[in-house]
Amino acid sequence: MVDTQNNPRGEALDVFVESNRVSCDGGTSGHPKVYYDLNEDGEAWCFYCSRHFIRQSAKAD
Repeated sequence: MVDTQNNPRGEALDVFVESNRVSCDGGTSGHPKVYYDLNEDGEAWCFYCSRHFIRQSAKAD
């Protein structure tokens, strides 16, 4: 299930990363810079813009 509550377009924005800690500033839409630790599944969601961070190694699973 995709949580798009905070994304006005209702679409998930997948970002593939190599690390277990990421930051998000909303890109062009902008919001305060926040940091997230990826969960045990290698994922994190930005609660401002619904950007979905996925660890590259989790992508293959």
